[in-house]
Amino acid sequence: MKLLSALLWSSLLATMAPSAWAQANTIPSQPHLLVKGQGTRTVMPDRFGLQLNIEETDMDADAARRRVQDNVARALALFKQHKAVDGSVRADNLRIGPATRYEDSRQVFIGTRVSRQLRASFASVKQMQDVLAALKANEHVQVSSVAPTYSGEVALRRELKSEAAAQTRESAQGLAKAYGTSLRGLYSISDVAPDFAYGIQAGQWPQLDEDGQNLDRISVTGSHGYAAAPEPGTRESIEAGPITYTENVYAIFLINDGT
Repeated sequence: MKLLSALLWSSLLATMAPSAWAQANTIPSQPHLLVKGQGTRTVMPDRFGLQLNIEETDMDADAARRRVQDNVARALALFKQHKAVDGSVRADNLRIGPATRYEDSRQVFIGTRVSRQLRASFASVKQMQDVLAALKANEHVQVSSVAPTYSGEVALRRELKSEAAAQTRESAQGLAKAYGTSLRGLYSISDVAPDFAYGIQAGQWPQLDEDGQNLDRISVTGSHGYAAAPEPGTRESIEAGPITYTENVYAIFLINDGT
């Protein structure tokens, strides 16, 4: 390998493990730069998802089914009353099966379990709190999760991915210039970290500031501030924190060897 290529490799991949050479087929044999771009944005949630599990167990399967359906109808009416986001309400099909418990180390049949899951999203925390207050959760109507989300996630992730891709080219051009070489062209680009066994894993890539110093930051993709489900029969207090979205792009650029 020519001198410049050797310098590039020793400088950029100083932490490379010996086992990396066993996977050399995952990278080009020509002189190249391997760079990562990252786009990150922190937003406040504007949707608040609620999931309910409605369940009854009875020796009379039809009686259990009727009680479940009555509770489903009551929950759906509350969703409508408190203006659930259009298109967000989902009601799973009934699930029916035998229910058992252990007594004296043996399984005993205790009836038929009937259950159904409901989901809905609301445009404010208050709307969801009002639903939960009126719902009066208990062992038969359980709040299985509450979670804040961002309605513009798909468009935001697309934007962040474009930013990350542009950043890979800027980084590669800066590195090439620093070493007195130039880019020949793009070899590959992906939003999945390459399996190159350099001792660097996805989410642990060293981050550099404007002066080239290592920020030693670990990136997190789609970090949510989840709210805990309230205890049955209590007035819940839900506070949703910001959500951080991160998109990573990994690119390999071929370079001229400068000789």
